[in-house]
This record gives sequence, structure tokens and C-alpha cells, in this order.
Amino acid sequence: MSSRTSLRVRLRPLRTAVAAVTAIALGALLPAPAAQADPAPAAFEQQVLFKASQDPGYACFRIPAVVRTTKGTLLAFAEGRVNDCSDAGDIDLVLKRSHDGGRTWGPLQVINEGAGDTHGNPAPVVDRRSGRVLLAETYNTGRTDGANCSVPCDRTPHMQYSDDDGRSWSRPRDLSDEILPKHWNSWYATGPVHGIQLSRGKHAGRLAFAVNAETWDGGRVTANHAALAVSDDGGDHWRIGATDSYPISQDGIFRQKPSEMTLTERPDGTVYVSGREQDGTDLGHRSHTVSRDGGDSFAAPFRAIPDLYAPQVQCSTLQFGKRMLLGCPGDPDRRRTMQIRSSYDGGRTWDSVDRGTTVTTDWSGYSDLVRADGAHVGLLYEGGAVDARDEIRFARFTEDWLKPRRGPDPKTPDHAPWARSASVLGGARETEGRFGGALSFDGTDDAVRLPFRRQLPLVSRDFTASLWFRYSAATGEQPLLWMGGIGTNQPQVWLRGEPASNRVTGLITTRDGATPPRSASVRTTSAYNDGQWHHIALRRGDGRLTLFVDGTQITSADVPGSVSRNSPFGVHIGQRLDSRAHFTGAIDEVRVHDRALSDAEVEALRTTAAPVTRDTVVRLPMDRVRGSN
Repeated sequence: MSSRTSLRVRLRPLRTAVAAVTAIALGALLPAPAAQADPAPAAFEQQVLFKASQDPGYACFRIPAVVRTTKGTLLAFAEGRVNDCSDAGDIDLVLKRSHDGGRTWGPLQVINEGAGDTHGNPAPVVDRRSGRVLLAETYNTGRTDGANCSVPCDRTPHMQYSDDDGRSWSRPRDLSDEILPKHWNSWYATGPVHGIQLSRGKHAGRLAFAVNAETWDGGRVTANHAALAVSDDGGDHWRIGATDSYPISQDGIFRQKPSEMTLTERPDGTVYVSGREQDGTDLGHRSHTVSRDGGDSFAAPFRAIPDLYAPQVQCSTLQFGKRMLLGCPGDPDRRRTMQIRSSYDGGRTWDSVDRGTTVTTDWSGYSDLVRADGAHVGLLYEGGAVDARDEIRFARFTEDWLKPRRGPDPKTPDHAPWARSASVLGGARETEGRFGGALSFDGTDDAVRLPFRRQLPLVSRDFTASLWFRYSAATGEQPLLWMGGIGTNQPQVWLRGEPASNRVTGLITTRDGATPPRSASVRTTSAYNDGQWHHIALRRGDGRLTLFVDGTQITSADVPGSVSRNSPFGVHIGQRLDSRAHFTGAIDEVRVHDRALSDAEVEALRTTAAPVTRDTVVRLPMDRVRGSN
């Protein structure tokens, strides 16, 4: 690296009170306070770390990243957005420091001033051999109109470092010659999340962080690139290592666009890489892969995780004892309900939302995880009661605060070909059904969730979904069957009772090529909440969407396209995908066929125990539960 030039912590002129100036100046010069006896660890505590009202000079703070130095100091980084909360305005890189594991924090330091341009995407990494803290970051020309960076965007990687635990910082240097290939000439981003130093194997000591880029051919974006930047000399020189590239077709359609990746070294030395998935045709909003050669290559292309529920957002991972932790919002539609979920197999599979530990039900967005001290993990995350960008919070928690590892859920059989049994959640119980037994749901947390398999997504095919239901609720949303995603932009299929509106509704949302999503719905003029058994079926076929209730048909026009492309994917009985509504009543004989059944076949589902056929995607008798929590 070039000879070190000290870049002292600066304040934006005329934006901070004199008292704050004095405090920051002293904080930059004084040694760290003497260590004090550590009190008994609190299981969970949190505080607001960055907020416009408490840190004058900024309209908004976003994009958190955090590391722990070799001396135990926590360094919490963020983008200080000066004029508004847009992504391409006047943005500084700012920092706060903690010497007690995140219980208390020093004043805000400006470590890289945008001066009208965007200096952001912090990706810090600590070299534990030298103690140096390196900070990768991305620059682009700032805008004053609140708009995003034009395509192609003039984004370039830079790096600065600190040898005194973040008190002072070197001048940033341009890394374009090292980690910005000429054909990565559109979008480019470092991180944003902490990088890692490998501790095992022949590449022990190597530094690594993630980058994401796009290629522009002069008229459009033609490819996306997910990659690792690595250094074997303590950060003096960097190169691009593992890379996974995906083409984007002329019509703008692509399979995957892994970005904003978080890295974790498994106990066996394998590097686990988890990324945000943005608008690809693959199911799910998270994808992952591994590197087994220290970040030189990926062992396989990124693979989507359809049933790991998350919105399109940056998330963070951290190895914590026998668990790997994932900090990520749990709502599959919108950025809210920050959770900590665990993996006990190195990220191959993850806890479902009902097994995760909820940090907040507020709006929540980007995050980073750090080992705060010997007992605590720290989570630095965007959150707010009104908007996920309201503030950046720091939460500390111990392993005792996390939900303990739970055994297998009770099961109910699925008799469709190649199907595994479905999980029974919340304590749903057997009850008398329309055909033998059924399952009753308490309206609080009871549901049945099907494990993902490739036969479940209905994509653009015709289909028929049917079930029996019995309920008497007069209020609330009463979800019967939910397949696919959720929200106005996610492909999905659902049936639900809406007693307050005196109706039952069937709905599909589709995506067709690059056109915006569209929805079609069919509604009854009765809620059928009389406590009696009723049969309902939703059929898509011949350009029509038809709802059958007790043999009566209501029809509307279909909307073309896939009902499952580009969404987190779940199949739930008695529950919305986002867990914000549960059914109160009983459900029996749930079936899904991947073709449009004839009127006579739909009538047979209502009047007889119809056999399982090759086109049966789901067949849940709902008549018994095996096992217990």
C-alpha cells in the first residue's frame, strides 16, 4: 500500500455544535478508556446509534457495517446522507466507536467526506495479524435531484485504513486498477457488510470482501457479476477471486442477480456466501454458494433458496458457536420484522420464520453482525416505527436470548407423488372433518406448511386448487390456502375468507416477461361463515379464473404469466405467507392439481374421495398428526 498519510477525523463545517466539535476532537486524541469490570451480561438490549435528530448535519443514515478490532474496539460505520435519503446524493462515510462491547459509544466521526459526491458502501475488514482496519468503499458522482445514479453509473472502488483502532484514517486510494475489470463498466458496489480474514487452511490470513458489478454494452445492461476481492499481503494489494456471472437477455429477463453478499468462514474453513437476489426469474430473494479454496473460486453457481423468507434486502451472517446466524427481515414482502435465524449445517438450511428470534416488528432493512464481546453478538441494523430508514440501531444479545434449537415439527401426510409430509405449526389439532378427520386452527399461530419441492411452483400452467373449510369468525382475514409470494408485486395464488366484507376471495398475481405484475380475483357474495362445511375450488384455465363454492361458479378473466416467478415461495394452509393473519376454524382435504380440471372433475372433488393422479401437486387429507413439538 502507498505510504500512509494521516487523515484526521473531520466534521462537516457549520453543521455541528461547538460542544460536539470539542468532544470529537478530544475523542480522536485521547486513549481508549481503561477497561472496567464487565457486569453480568444482559440477554438483550439495544439503542439508537445513528439518527438525524441526534447527529446534526445529516438528513438520513443508512448502510450499516461493523467490525471488532484486535484490541476489542467496535467500529460502527454508516453512510451519512446530507440532503435527503436518496442513494446517490451528497454522502459521507461516518463512524462511531465503542470500547465496552457496544454498551456505550463515542461521538460521530466523519472519516470520508463526500463533498457533494457519494462515498458509501462501507465494507470493513480487520487484519488480525497487524491490527490494521481496512475499509473498502465505493464512489460515484453525487446528484442533487434525489434520483438514483444514472445507468451506466460511474462507480469506482476505493480503500482507506486505520492503524489506531479507528481514531485516524489514511487517505483513500483508488482500487480500480486492481478490482474493477474494464468490462464491469456500469453498476459497481463494495459490500456493504464486513469482510473476513480466513483463519484455517493454506490461505489462512487472507482478507476477503464481496463486490457486485454489471456490464453495459452501450445500450443496456448485459450481465451481472458477483465476486470476491481478496488480498494475501494484509491489504496492500487486491485482486478479484471467485466470480459468478449471469447474462441478462435483450428483453431484460435473467435468472439471478446475486448482490450485496455477506461472507462467513465455516469451522471447516469453507467460505459461505449469502446474497440478495434481485428480480431474477429464480424463486426466492436469497441465494448462496460456497468457496472451498479460500475465495479463489466458487464451488458452484449461486443457488436460490425459495423458502428462506426475506424481502429484497441486504442481510448479514456470522458464525456463533455451533450456529451460523442470519440477520435479516423476516417479512417476505416488505422490509420489516428484523429477525435472527440460525443454521446448524453451515448455511445449507435455515430456520423458518416461526423458529427465528424477532428483534423488532418495526420496519427494518440493512444490517451487519459482529461478535461484540465474549458473551454478546452485536446487530447493527436499519429500523424505524415509520420507515426502515428512520435510524440505525445497535442491539446486543447473548445465545440465551435466541430461541433454542427445536426438534422436528409434527407432520401431516401429503399423498401427492414425490411429496414429503407437511409440518403442523402452532399446535393445530385433529377434529371431525368432512371426510373422516380434519385439522382445526386457533387463529393465533396454527398452520400447515409444505416443504419446498420443485413440483409446487405452478409457474404459467393452468391449475385447480380445492379444499373444504368450516368457520364462524365474523372479523379478520381468514387465509385458507396460500401459494407463492405475498404483496401487490409478488406472484401468488390464494383463497381466503373475508367475513367483514361478507365474501370469500380467490386471487392470483402473475408476472409475464418484463411487464409489471398483474392480479385477477374472483369473489363470492357470502362469507360462508355459518359454522358448516363448504367446498371451495379455484381454477385457472382457458383464459378464465373460476371460483367454485358448493358447486356454484363465479368467473372472471385470467391474467397471463407465472404465479410463482421471482418471489419467495411457500405453501401454507391456514396462514398468510408473512404470518400476519391466521385462520380460525377447520380445514379438510386440500388438493392442488397442475391442470384445469373439468366441471365434472371439480364436482367429483366435492362429492367423492377422488383418487390421486399424476397431475396432483398437493393432496393433504388433514386427518392425522404425527409426532409432537
